[in-house]
Amino acid sequence: MTSHRPDYFLVGTLAILIVFGILILGSVSPAFSLENTGKTSYFLIHQVMGLLIGLALALTVFFLPISLFKKYAHIALLINLVLMVAVFLPKIGYSFGGASRWINLGFVSFQPSEMLKLTFILYLAAWLSERLKNRKPSFKKNKRPGSNVAILKNTLTPFLITIGLISVLLTFQSDASTLGVIFIIGMGMYFIANTPLWHTLLLVFMGGVGLISLIKIAPYRLSRLFIFLNPEADPMGKGYQIKQALISVGSGSIFGVGLGMSKQKFGFLPQSMGDSIFAVFAEETGLMGSLVIIFLFMFFAFRGWKIIKNSDDQFFKLAASGIILWITIQAFVNIGAMIGILPLTGIPLPFISYGSSALISELIGIGILLNISKYAVNK
Repeated sequence: MTSHRPDYFLVGTLAILIVFGILILGSVSPAFSLENTGKTSYFLIHQVMGLLIGLALALTVFFLPISLFKKYAHIALLINLVLMVAVFLPKIGYSFGGASRWINLGFVSFQPSEMLKLTFILYLAAWLSERLKNRKPSFKKNKRPGSNVAILKNTLTPFLITIGLISVLLTFQSDASTLGVIFIIGMGMYFIANTPLWHTLLLVFMGGVGLISLIKIAPYRLSRLFIFLNPEADPMGKGYQIKQALISVGSGSIFGVGLGMSKQKFGFLPQSMGDSIFAVFAEETGLMGSLVIIFLFMFFAFRGWKIIKNSDDQFFKLAASGIILWITIQAFVNIGAMIGILPLTGIPLPFISYGSSALISELIGIGILLNISKYAVNK
């Protein structure tokens, strides 16, 4: 395959999102940082360090042969799963807010479930591209007898086993939002791989059953849905974050109150550096700024679709599809929750919310996507 230039439109979009992320975090973090660490710039510096590490790793994977990601995807996923188990080990695992999701090595701490999204995408892309490389498009009628039985045994069943293992680990970590993202990504990639439609319908059904099971395990998840439908039922309790987020968004009006001028970030809006950061951005930049962010993520998805469309290699198509689904799903679920059209999930806004683990894994994913774009976007 001939290598071309990467997708510079994608690079530009990413650069703007990162700049917005640093600017808004610089506005939100000082008060919270001073209260918790005694230094106004602690969280901003921490995020910038994560950004630099992420950019260095993104640049590295951009120049690596893509065949390496396909060849070692299963090893990367296996290591990631071992780290997912390690969060439960004493002196290594770190719990916060009743959830065991972090590994603390003293000099550094990280959240393995963030990198799991990427390693799962690469593994699934490599595995599906190999299992289905000789499969004909579903609209053609020259399938061999017994092919449906074979694809059920060799593709759907192993896929369900993999998803099942990941589901168990994330359920024990009380991380239903990450589980939901991974399940939707996996289902989307499975469908894009040209598997039988009834397999995807079965996955949708099983996802619904899984959601009901998660609600039974932790009934508070159902209360989130009720509060989403009627936030005024508990405005100072479970509906508080939704209420404050809507106040933030509404206070921004058309052009916003100005960068650094948000009032909601001063203890009123929970998780103002994390999954609520879009609400602060909307307050400070208004409707116009919010539309810019939404447009950037939509443009990101469009450029990603171009890469997928122009890729001849099945692994390229599936890996690019997974990365695009990952970033856009998280972005629009986060934004939807902040403007009240989706329930709160705790999903961060890609490239903008505080969190080095998420930022580094997202940047590595973008590095791989840009690597793929060298072989597709300029066709």
